[in-house]
Amino acid sequence: MSGNVRPESMKRINTPELAEAFINEQVEAVREQVGDKKVLLALSGGVDSSVVAALLIRAIGKQLTCVHVNHGLLRKGEPEQVIRVFRDQMDANLIYVDAVDRFLDKLAGVSDPEEKRKIIGKEFIDVFAEEAKKLDGIEFLAQGTIYPDILESDGVKAHHNVGGLPEDLDFELVEPVKLLYKDEVRVVGKALGLPDNMVYRQPFPGPGLGVRCVGAITRDRLESLREADAIVREEIGKLDETPWQYFAVIPDMQSTGIKDGKRYMGWAVVIRAINTVDAVTAESVVLPWETLRTIRDRVIAEVPGVNRVLWDMSDKPVSTIEWE
Repeated sequence: MSGNVRPESMKRINTPELAEAFINEQVEAVREQVGDKKVLLALSGGVDSSVVAALLIRAIGKQLTCVHVNHGLLRKGEPEQVIRVFRDQMDANLIYVDAVDRFLDKLAGVSDPEEKRKIIGKEFIDVFAEEAKKLDGIEFLAQGTIYPDILESDGVKAHHNVGGLPEDLDFELVEPVKLLYKDEVRVVGKALGLPDNMVYRQPFPGPGLGVRCVGAITRDRLESLREADAIVREEIGKLDETPWQYFAVIPDMQSTGIKDGKRYMGWAVVIRAINTVDAVTAESVVLPWETLRTIRDRVIAEVPGVNRVLWDMSDKPVSTIEWE
């Protein structure tokens, strides 16, 4: 397959057999394109970049170098999972960059959502470019571009796919899943042996928890959000039928609570669970009371600084899916 237009004759990849056929085809295509040269990939741990990484490891092995930048805004356990899956299990060339302090220092005191997005995006590109310049012989840049990205933004994803690298890093692109839709990418990921919680990872904004820690990010509130989000996802994930997306938010506000007979100020955690077909509109999901009560009890007992749990029952429109 070539070009940026999906052929009408291309079958939907919805079975393991079709996924294997696609993988074999792309392995050959990548080997033909790359030859014996080296490839660089920004590996966020999301579905698209993870599938591309696994596919390229099968195709060219150690010719691929993956760079995972931990900006401190990932969900609980995600950086560890990237290391475990790709370095430990797949024996990938993986560079792990702990840039938590760098990102959070830049974000300190910044409350405007768009400004936060710009800082996170620019800093990510800067960190990735710095790591790329340390490597010799890189001629190709792999990206997790998928077909909706091409339809919506002419092939350049707004975040994590590194479309804004400096001109002196002039790499040829390798985009093996660019003609696939998200559901097809997941089928391919399963066929490549990636774990379910990576293949079926819920949509996650490029700025990560940075836009769910509403307002100016503080480290303590961010850590409380990370813990609360893990509880929300764990408990809702136990339902027989799970919503399309569910997560936690911590607004930049405090309210009075009582602990050990004394009043104190604490944060509120907001539960957000929605169903959608196209993300243009979305409906709030009615969650079982037992699930809500369990989340409430666990969050208040286990998450520092939180004394209130709320449920966001707003639809889109008027509300957006994310808070920022």
